[in-house]
Amino acid sequence: MDTREWALLLFTILGQAAAGLMIVLMIVRTYIAGKADSALADRLTDRSLYMVVPMMALALFASLFHLGSPLHIVRAVPNIGSSWVSREVVIAVVFVAFAALYTFMQWRKTGGEGLRVVVGWIAAIMAAALVYAMGMVYMISTQPSWNTFATPVTFIVGSLLLGVLGMAVGLVAGYTANGNKNEGKATGLFQTILQGLAMTAIVLLGIEFLVLPIYMAYLASQGGAAMQSLGMMFTSYGTVLFFRLFILFAGAGVLAAYLYRNASVAEKEKTLATLTYSAFALALVGEALGRFLFYATHYRIGV
Repeated sequence: MDTREWALLLFTILGQAAAGLMIVLMIVRTYIAGKADSALADRLTDRSLYMVVPMMALALFASLFHLGSPLHIVRAVPNIGSSWVSREVVIAVVFVAFAALYTFMQWRKTGGEGLRVVVGWIAAIMAAALVYAMGMVYMISTQPSWNTFATPVTFIVGSLLLGVLGMAVGLVAGYTANGNKNEGKATGLFQTILQGLAMTAIVLLGIEFLVLPIYMAYLASQGGAAMQSLGMMFTSYGTVLFFRLFILFAGAGVLAAYLYRNASVAEKEKTLATLTYSAFALALVGEALGRFLFYATHYRIGV
């Protein structure tokens, strides 16, 4: 891959991780607020929130190596009605703006609870729109290996997987930092949510492993350029494919399953932290390898 595609890899992976985390965070926060109160919801989720803007800022910074100049972001606005690339850029900027506003409001506790929740959900909606736009950018008829159902599905599932495990990282960090503030209700909700996140990660991983053989079978049935891409997956990049699947299985599979079983075990905060951080790191590497394959094995047809 050339430098521009490496920039796209970083932009899409980090952008989708930030978007997925924003979506999952608002769902989890709403659940906690409903079961307890907004103060506990803030205490358990704010550390996850503080991860969103830095990740999205890094994603946008990486995108500049592809765009070539920050001015190209401004030039994308007039084409928003006809170009998915322009929509992707504009939505990314709007998303990070609302995410930054929500983060600041949560940090300073300004604007009132209701307004903060509205801003947070707007950021989450823009996050979902961003992931969808990212997928649609690659639905190009001259790129047979991209122009399939697998592109939007894997973008969405990968975003949610990173969001779920990123949420688990922030949840564990927040819980362990609170120490003796973790009364019975906080501990019970923490355990329930962590188990739910671990189970969701396993389900999302299952979807990824289900989509892959269907996608490969589809490419095999198309012949021509599609077969060229499939062939590269097993020859030039076979080792990368193997490690991607192995790392994802270890990170989002085995570790998440162990995390699910041990989320309710008291006095094991350090073990939970190690498991959670490791699962997120491995999943992030696995998704990055998947995106590398996405760019490295595409084969263009036509002019």
